[in-house]
Amino acid sequence: MTGLIVHEWIARLGGSEKVVSELVAMRPESDVEVLWVDDPGALAGVQGRIIESPLARTPLRRSKAASVLAMPAVWRMGARRRDYDWVLVSTHAFAHHIKVPDGVPKLVYVHSPARYLWVPELDPRGSGLLARTLAPPLKALDRARAQEATSIVANSRFVSERIQHAWQRESGVIYPPVAVARIQGIDWEAHLTEGEVRALAALPGPFVLGMSRFIDYKRLDRVIEIAEAAGLPAVIAGDGPNRAALEAQARAASVPVRVVIAPSDAMLYGLFARAAALVFPAVEDFGIVPVEAMAVGTPVIANRVGGTGESVEHGVSGFLVDPDDTAEVVAALGAAGTLDRAAIAASARRFDTAVFHQRIEGWVGERVAA
Repeated sequence: MTGLIVHEWIARLGGSEKVVSELVAMRPESDVEVLWVDDPGALAGVQGRIIESPLARTPLRRSKAASVLAMPAVWRMGARRRDYDWVLVSTHAFAHHIKVPDGVPKLVYVHSPARYLWVPELDPRGSGLLARTLAPPLKALDRARAQEATSIVANSRFVSERIQHAWQRESGVIYPPVAVARIQGIDWEAHLTEGEVRALAALPGPFVLGMSRFIDYKRLDRVIEIAEAAGLPAVIAGDGPNRAALEAQARAASVPVRVVIAPSDAMLYGLFARAAALVFPAVEDFGIVPVEAMAVGTPVIANRVGGTGESVEHGVSGFLVDPDDTAEVVAALGAAGTLDRAAIAASARRFDTAVFHQRIEGWVGERVAA
């Protein structure tokens, strides 16, 4: 059977790109259609064609914000071939608007309806005057295009509820793939460089870990504040536009705070293993990093609002809290040391890549057969 995998754009590997990478691994012979490709390595396994939209040949590809108004029209140009047996769309913006040939099932995997459009309180890109002016007609169009989907699944119950509110469509839930078996099957310390071994050894004693992209909504500044309130050292790992601000906050903190830039997989898992807990204050649609931490056996202190409320088992693999309630978070940090790290690692296995493959195969196979 010939299929088409559709995604918004291919950038440096993030949560949605990891999903697309696994879809390609499952169906490497499929074509892949995107607005543009900025990281060709993310699609290394594709055996079919990689099809970029006309936007890829314009300056708009350099600005997602500037290209938003063009995206719905570009997707309506439709699939370039008409003999596909199925079209599988991975969307967090407007990829689900793609026009497919009559009779071809369009199956839509939703990371979220466009957050800046539907939940601007969680995405500051939607709070500006222009965005608020354009939102009503874009919302009406977005909801109308969502009715074309043969079937929809969300990456969490949290997002499924958002789909019901935004698009007035029911959806199933298939959690994103996390490489739990791989994380648990490798001796990562053996893959550390000499410099990484020294860096890990130099870290202060049990520390609070914050790990994500250095952007506002991840709230890594709050992780440093929580570490100060708990009187514990902190490690902040990742990279992004807020790097300078976080480094300045780290220097001014009342406890030792180390900033680790763009850690390798081996270094990241080493940080997880040594951390007292991962503190994850963000409201996430799902949240892959907490599951990766749990795969190592690290307790997770996460926001009870959002997808982390579905992955972190309160009192088993961590604690669900109000991240703005300092006393509650500090108490959870104190209790994290009582949790069984083997049980935490076991709880992560329900999110393994193999589970994702099985559920996607069942969903696609059932709908194509129908």
